Amino acid sequence: MQTDRVLLDALYRARLMELRQRAEDVNLAKSGSVEVIRARLIQHQILGEDDLSWEGIQSMPHKEIGEVLRIFGIKTSGSHKERRQRLWLHLNFDSRRMTIERLAEIGRERLHEMCQRLELPLTGNRTVLMGRVAGVLTSQGQGWGRIKRSLRRNGLPDVVEEQFMERDNHPNSVEIRLDLDQTFDEIELEPDDTVESDSILENAKMAALEDAHDSLILGFEDSDFETQGAILTIQARVVDLDRMVGTILRGHGGVWGESETDLLLRLAKRRGWPLSNPKISQRVGEVGTDMAEIKGAELKNSEDNIRTVDDDIMERIRKKISESQTMIGENEN
Repeated sequence: MQTDRVLLDALYRARLMELRQRAEDVNLAKSGSVEVIRARLIQHQILGEDDLSWEGIQSMPHKEIGEVLRIFGIKTSGSHKERRQRLWLHLNFDSRRMTIERLAEIGRERLHEMCQRLELPLTGNRTVLMGRVAGVLTSQGQGWGRIKRSLRRNGLPDVVEEQFMERDNHPNSVEIRLDLDQTFDEIELEPDDTVESDSILENAKMAALEDAHDSLILGFEDSDFETQGAILTIQARVVDLDRMVGTILRGHGGVWGESETDLLLRLAKRRGWPLSNPKISQRVGEVGTDMAEIKGAELKNSEDNIRTVDDDIMERIRKKISESQTMIGENEN
């Protein structure tokens, strides 16, 4: 499969702000987490000629779908069916938010559709369907939703090597030598070579705040007056939201997960933010997570997120899954 490996390498190593800019430049949606945007760009810019709809995925041979998974930078092993499931999940969901505990919030019709796309039996009530989807999420584990860490850090090694060789062999390349006895303080830069770093950082921060401001209202445009009023109130405090996220990150060693999101919401409520609407609370949590990601936070994976859920919620989920597995067994017998 022929791909633009230089572009793919750049997409692997790009961070959220760069990926958003790339998406905007090619008229793609720039909403979502860094991995969601990365997958979107790979789908349209690297694999634009491939049919990655559900029907297209179903028609892919075993070897080809493995190559597509490799291009997306995710796990490639498994049976043909497991590969199809993994690719569909990666293209359609954010792995940070499509977790087992979130299934309890999804209606039967949506669960029925997910079972159909994941090639699971469609019979049974909502609890049974939820158990089947939970089984797939458990078996797939961390095989989707995030590119491999080595790709995120180093990109494609052969591409990096080729770029260095091309630079060294370029006829117009200029070799720069520094006198080792000369201190950096003595080196004078030409005016055109200076970079106004403070201005660049300030522009990046403003862009991040603008994105957060826009993300808060997204989907609430047609809501009732009270809901829109609450969103507008929170939008006016987006700078405070950014500060709270930064404070939490510093206090938690640069790690961000469900517990940090819960802490953010508790702090906001103490400050009188209008978060009585669960949908608004969820949106603020999502925007806070995006802010943390822009700041370079280490995002906890799905398994870590599950462990931070309250015990009573986890017990309810375990009970639901246990009931569904029992009912599945009864139906199959």
